[in-house]
Amino acid sequence: MATNGAVSSSSSLIVSFGEMLIDFVPTVSGVSLAEAPGFLKAPGGAPANVAIAVARLGGKAAFVGKLGDDEFGHMLAGILKENGVSADGINFDQGARTALAFVTLRADGEREFMFYRNPSADMLLRPDELNLELIRSAKVFHYGSISLIVEPCRSAHLEAMKAAKEAGALLSYDPNLRLPLWPSPEEAREQIMSIWDKAEVIKVSDVELEFLTGSDKIDDESALSLWHPNLKLLLVTLEPLAIGDVVSWLDVKGQGLLLLFKSFFLGTESACSFRGAVDAFHVNTVDTTGAGDAFVGALLGKLVDDQSVLEDEPRLREILKFANACGAITTTKKGAIPALPTESEALNLLKGA
Repeated sequence: MATNGAVSSSSSLIVSFGEMLIDFVPTVSGVSLAEAPGFLKAPGGAPANVAIAVARLGGKAAFVGKLGDDEFGHMLAGILKENGVSADGINFDQGARTALAFVTLRADGEREFMFYRNPSADMLLRPDELNLELIRSAKVFHYGSISLIVEPCRSAHLEAMKAAKEAGALLSYDPNLRLPLWPSPEEAREQIMSIWDKAEVIKVSDVELEFLTGSDKIDDESALSLWHPNLKLLLVTLEPLAIGDVVSWLDVKGQGLLLLFKSFFLGTESACSFRGAVDAFHVNTVDTTGAGDAFVGALLGKLVDDQSVLEDEPRLREILKFANACGAITTTKKGAIPALPTESEALNLLKGA
């Protein structure tokens, strides 16, 4: 299908694979879904958020997935194009609707989700519907775990990942755990880990670290238990404790509280030779939806042209500070995609820090 912003195989292309949906976000902050007086419609879905984050920061991005052949689906495809993301990898399903999600961040800092996808179009993407030419043109191929939950999308995910890797792409994985979508926690853990050793860059939240390791400790030892020989960078982002004017984040070494988007990282080509924490930012937080996706998009946008950064700690720290700034800015507005920052916005926050 013809789209705005088609990409060439010679470009520094980042391809995101997975779900795109409509998030409904409460009109007021810090309430449960049941208590919300109303909702704002916001485009979302972690892989799509990452693609738009890349494009908004000046990078080249494409999205691969399936939407319903309905008003929401065509609206979402239009939003991708409007934001400079190639939609050449999108299919439309005439028999299933575009997925919907209601999401809120309660006053206690816990995020609450309610999904409508029974099944939704994204779950029905088949391997034979993949735009393999687009996938093989990627320098970075990014994905989550929601597309692993059911067939045929699981097979499509595995085929796309294989094609990207064989073409030389860097594989980036953000599990983006959403337990209500899985048949059981055990199934979620098994499937998330089934492709773990393929990824070269992995970002997990502290909640996901605890879930995958079975440990309640957020420390070097827990993170290192997830290391594998193919991995070049492992990042652990820290979830908010409470919402108010400012979101507080736990220090990774248990030394009190830091403010906003703090990430703990481990990295190197074949073994963990350096590790550390990246400074946080002070911002007025409204909604944390999409903050992690902004972080990932900013990181991948900096890695796509120069992966040697992964072996250079000072340069990597600078990139992660920039990515932190992008995550921080995203929390200052409601919804994910509407809140994703431009490069100038991120640089302004860095200058003022």
